[in-house]
Amino acid sequence: MDRVLILAIFLTLFCNFSLIAEVESTKFKIVNKCRHTVWPGILTGANRPPINPTGFTLKSGKSKTLSMPTSWSGRLWGRTLCSQDSTGKFSCETADCGSGKLACAGSGAIPPATLAEFTLNGDQGLDFYDVSLVDGYNLPMLVVAKGGKRGGCSSTGCLVDLNGGCPAGLKVARENGSETVACKSACEAFGDPRYCCSEAYSTPDTCGPSVFSLFFKHACPRAYSYAYDDKTSTFTCASADYIIIFCPSPFTSQKLLGARREAAELPLVNKSMMYIGRQHANGVSSGWVPEQIMTSAISVVVAIAQFLLLL
Repeated sequence: MDRVLILAIFLTLFCNFSLIAEVESTKFKIVNKCRHTVWPGILTGANRPPINPTGFTLKSGKSKTLSMPTSWSGRLWGRTLCSQDSTGKFSCETADCGSGKLACAGSGAIPPATLAEFTLNGDQGLDFYDVSLVDGYNLPMLVVAKGGKRGGCSSTGCLVDLNGGCPAGLKVARENGSETVACKSACEAFGDPRYCCSEAYSTPDTCGPSVFSLFFKHACPRAYSYAYDDKTSTFTCASADYIIIFCPSPFTSQKLLGARREAAELPLVNKSMMYIGRQHANGVSSGWVPEQIMTSAISVVVAIAQFLLLL
């Protein structure tokens, strides 16, 4: 009888251990390659197992690995230019979650923010993931699937620093006005239903890409640029871990990922726009096209497009 009891206890403990291992089998390694500190924020989707921490500090050159439940769904982003005031309130100039604390505690990013979005262990056991610029842009970001067994498992993200070339109407400047720190979506900037895919433009048939979303898409072909940009922007993989990198080097990333022979429909980065603005990773100006010329050219194109839309 004692042997049966001991065996039953052992089997119970073994099953519980296996269940815990399965629930926390997906690893997110979050890496900061920026030359400045980034404060990642994490928001779990509704009716999904929560994850802690929901916000933390990640200094330049550092990384942090999180264990994610296999059924987790949510988004991850990087906050920048964060500080704490004399009352202890924590806030950030870009992608703040408004919690007043380091932890986001169930609050999402205030746009503009570059977002990495995940649904783990979804349809047919596949993970679905993307990098979205639908809510605007504040940091370069790269998501790399590692060790996947099914699905395309392609890398995705936006490797380009878009802040330097952001169209004038979308720019977000620092509080002191010294530099552009983020780039709004056209929806946030203008509130037009055509850009928000809302009201009479709430279906894929009525809401297409705009000249503003095409600015994002041209620079970062695999990233979501507007609400119905699913076909070339959602990726799948099974049984993978993920590396999420802030401020990846465009040239180095392209070279290393090229060896993977990924089967994605579009390239990871448009090489003609690789140096459109100042690189967060190395702090140098554009090596191919002067920033001022590129910014002016984009602003002219946007102005013409806005005029044509009014006709």
